[in-house]
Amino acid sequence: MRSPLVPLLLLLAPPAATQAVTADEMVGTTLVTALRAERDDFDTPHAAAVVGALDIERRSYRTTPQALRDLPGVMVQETAHGQGSPYLRGFTGFRTLFLVDGIRLNNSVFRDGPNQYTSTVDPLSLDRLEVVLGPGSVLWGSDAIGGTVNAVTRLPYSYGRGVAGRAYYRVSSAESSHIGRLEVSGSIDDKVGVLFGASGKTLGDLHGGDDVGTQRNTGYDEWGADLKVEIFPDDDTRVVFAHQSVRQNDVPRTHRTVSAESFEGTTVGTDLRRDLDQRRRLTYVQIHAEDQPAFFDRASASVSWHHQEEERDRIRGSGARELQGFEVGAFGLSANLSSPTPIGRLTYGVEYYRDDVDSFLDRGAAQTPADDIQGPVGDDASYDLAGLFVQDEILATDRLDLILGARFDWARANADSVRDPVTSTRISVDDEWSSLVGSARFVYRMNETANLYGGVSQGFRAPNLSDLTRFDTARTNEFEIPSPDLDPEHTTTLELGVKLEGGRTSGRAAVFWTDVRDMIVRFPTGNTNAAGEFEITKDNVGDGRVWGIELSAERELTERTSLFGHGTFLDGEVTTFPTSAPVVATEPIDRQMPITLGLGLRFEDEPSGFWGEVAGVWADDADELSTRDIADTERIPPGGTPGYAVGHVRGGCRLSERVSIVAALENVFDEDYRVHGSGQNMAGRNVVVSLTAEL
Repeated sequence: MRSPLVPLLLLLAPPAATQAVTADEMVGTTLVTALRAERDDFDTPHAAAVVGALDIERRSYRTTPQALRDLPGVMVQETAHGQGSPYLRGFTGFRTLFLVDGIRLNNSVFRDGPNQYTSTVDPLSLDRLEVVLGPGSVLWGSDAIGGTVNAVTRLPYSYGRGVAGRAYYRVSSAESSHIGRLEVSGSIDDKVGVLFGASGKTLGDLHGGDDVGTQRNTGYDEWGADLKVEIFPDDDTRVVFAHQSVRQNDVPRTHRTVSAESFEGTTVGTDLRRDLDQRRRLTYVQIHAEDQPAFFDRASASVSWHHQEEERDRIRGSGARELQGFEVGAFGLSANLSSPTPIGRLTYGVEYYRDDVDSFLDRGAAQTPADDIQGPVGDDASYDLAGLFVQDEILATDRLDLILGARFDWARANADSVRDPVTSTRISVDDEWSSLVGSARFVYRMNETANLYGGVSQGFRAPNLSDLTRFDTARTNEFEIPSPDLDPEHTTTLELGVKLEGGRTSGRAAVFWTDVRDMIVRFPTGNTNAAGEFEITKDNVGDGRVWGIELSAERELTERTSLFGHGTFLDGEVTTFPTSAPVVATEPIDRQMPITLGLGLRFEDEPSGFWGEVAGVWADDADELSTRDIADTERIPPGGTPGYAVGHVRGGCRLSERVSIVAALENVFDEDYRVHGSGQNMAGRNVVVSLTAEL
């Protein structure tokens, strides 16, 4: 019997974005992140999605955050042209967890609200992005509240061929961009494989829609390189060594400067310059083993070193210049085992990360002794995060799988050099927390083409060094001060969903409810600093809820054509102090995602290699605003961000056996629009052309 949800699903959201891209891969998408083991998405008890390398190439995504923007439940805010922060089910920043090959990108200086760190992951180096919506704290620990994204990098692809290569070039008009990548892959006797790649980007000023036009001071440069070596000591063991490095140079936060263009009444910043340099380096060794004769049959272990640097160059309207920044070195250890037992398949393991943080502030001739204490976060600081987890997959009946899990987490923050906001003297912060979270989920196979899934999952986030010690500007005309006495945040999510795969139809639908407790929220103290900025602090005053509906589907109309679409509804509220008075009020969550719908038609002729796509996205007015949204006048217009409707046309073909081309006309009608909370408008009418050559 066909599910009653099918007629609705036929109108909404693409497996092309939410699963793999090619027709052959539409059904049976495999991901690891949901259960820490390979599973077909259809059989996982989560709302999950995979964005493949082919999807990134065909849709010409410029950054990794942009590669998530066509998924239900996701809104991608872009503070700057070179920065982006995905909101997963209403949460972003340090309330969503981002992994690179299973290793935490999140560290202890990640901020509240949108941040730029996801943009330091090169999309051209990826094999796929795995996205799991909802709390993932049982398997992945602190921060995994809104969801978990795992960026899985490319593997050597020359086994049995000796040496192979790939070249990619992308050019676009409205972005004034040139993006390229070169790869070479080599192998020895099918036992050793090597992949080396290098990418580069240069982007000029972003051209918005017909009214806004050129948005000055938005361009930037970026370079990256990556190396991966695979070694197979035997048929069941794989050893991986990898190193990757990305550097962004002079990425401007234009909305904070006099170069900003007003949009629907947004204010223009006062800084003469506000540029950000970022550098990220990751080195790791991983061992993966299967079919082991020991008490476990699958195992993996990882040792990693993740180094992130940030430097901000700011020139105020007065002409005063300041440099500030930090560097974080994160050492990571993890082990993950899986064993078949009489009580089900157990997946269990341990993780440990330690961050060492140094920060600085340089005001030149205006430097004071207090400025030497710390930069944007506490100096001479460390942060430890450790966890033990276990998950049991139980085959309860022929149709019902139960997945039960629990995790114990421990965190400690220590900062020897923190600036007291009252006395401007040096203080220290030393605190620790622990938490036990659990989850109980199920998959019920209604028939061969429909699975019902759901359950309850807890989320957890320990206060990090940004919460406790930040001394830095925040949103429009705000300055955040340290808040050393904070407790962990907790959430509990109830979810129910259906997954359809079979015949000519595939689709997903989910409804969720997240209870929020003790959220750390910013609020004004009533004071101002010497620069006239409003002082804000933090406390665990946020209690509330977030709920939503996510839909996606694809319908094959003919052998070569298909209709796809997606839809998201989200609503949330949380308690806060809207003023400096200790009076609690309930307000919408910050930057609440508006109702968003997408619809498209795709044609693909596999024998000839020709494909084409017409797609559009509609978003409602984002007018459910918190007090802090209303005060963020440089990014959010009075009354909220206007809704928009934009259309895109894309297509491609093989020019030869080894060369393919993709061409797109994005924002066909030259619409002026921005994603809610962004610092500039999206590209206007944009011609994008890319070439890929296999060498």
